[in-house]
Amino acid sequence: MSHVCPVTLAILAQAHRKLGALGSQVQIIYITVDPERDSAERLRQYLASFDPTFVGGTGTASQMAAVRKSYGVTAEKHGTGSDYAVSHSSFVYLITREGKLRALMPFGHKADDYVHDISMLLN
Repeated sequence: MSHVCPVTLAILAQAHRKLGALGSQVQIIYITVDPERDSAERLRQYLASFDPTFVGGTGTASQMAAVRKSYGVTAEKHGTGSDYAVSHSSFVYLITREGKLRALMPFGHKADDYVHDISMLLN
């Protein structure tokens, strides 16, 4: 997990708290780009350190490749053995309950940006 992931998750946790009551209408789902290392249990433990309501998604390499393709996510493994890194695109997707993409937010937004956009989408 690159440095982008923990920074983004910390910002999303802050935004989730700042949303107050609206936060109960938001589900953060973190989808791995590294299913080889990210088991369901590892994701659960990792995400709990940011917010216990965050949910992780993993699966087989082919399942996760299909998810990445569906959302236009790029990921590339660098290195071999257990000491490898995965570079990837870094967007947060704001998706309705019905599965409609409403916003695509690149890395670098602050918690207040998420609070603003999510509040607008929920109201």
